[in-house]
Amino acid sequence: MPTRAPSSSLSLLSATGLLAAAALLVACSPTRGSSADLAAAAPPDAAPSEAAPQGEPTTRAEPGHEEGLAYFAGGCFWGVEHFMEQLDGVQSVESGYMGGHVDNPSYEQVASQTSGHVETVRVRYDPSRVSYEQIARRFFEIHDPTQANGQGPDIGPEYLSVVFYTSPAQQQTSEALIATLEARGYDVVTELRPATRFWEAEAFHQDYYERKGSKPYCHALVRRFDD
Repeated sequence: MPTRAPSSSLSLLSATGLLAAAALLVACSPTRGSSADLAAAAPPDAAPSEAAPQGEPTTRAEPGHEEGLAYFAGGCFWGVEHFMEQLDGVQSVESGYMGGHVDNPSYEQVASQTSGHVETVRVRYDPSRVSYEQIARRFFEIHDPTQANGQGPDIGPEYLSVVFYTSPAQQQTSEALIATLEARGYDVVTELRPATRFWEAEAFHQDYYERKGSKPYCHALVRRFDD
C-alpha cells in the first residue's frame, strides 16, 4: 500500500511516516509498492506530516446496534471499499481495523499479524434506499468467500473473510445468505463475529482506488445470487 508523499518529498517525512512507507510496500498492491503506485496514491494537497497518522477511534464507530451501519472484512480493504461505494443507497465507506486486542492500531501493527485485527470496512447506508441484505449480498459477490486465510495474493489473518454483525438481525441475514451459497455448492469460509470497536485506518488508505484512478486487482463483482 502507498504512502502519501512523492519520492521528492521523502526528506520531509517524519520517522513515523518512513516506517509506514516501508511497511506499505508489502501488501495490497499488485506491484508491491512501486514508485509509480506510491506517487499515484497521494492526494495532490497532502502535507508530509499527514503521511502516516494513527487510526482514530470514533464514538460513532462503536457497534451500538445503530441502524444504517455495517462492517465487513474481505481481504484488502481498498477493494471492498471501492465496490461498496458503488452500491446505491450507501452513503459512505471507511477503511479500518476491527476484531483485535490492540487499541488505536497502526497499519504496521495490523500487518505484523500480532494485533488480532482484520482489515475491515465500515459501511454507512440509508435503510430507506438499500437493505442490509442487499449490502451483505454485495459483500459476498465482490470477494471470494471460499478462500481461507486471505484474498487473492494477500495472505494472512488480517485478510480474513468476516461479517462483523451488530444485531441478531444482521447475523441471521448473513447466516441465510451463507446457507444459500452453500446450497449452490460454495464452500464458504466466511466467519460471523459480533462487531467490536472499529478503528479508522490512516488517511492515505481512504478512497484509494478513487484517488488513484484504477481498479482493484484482487476483487471483482461476481454474481452468486439469482436476484
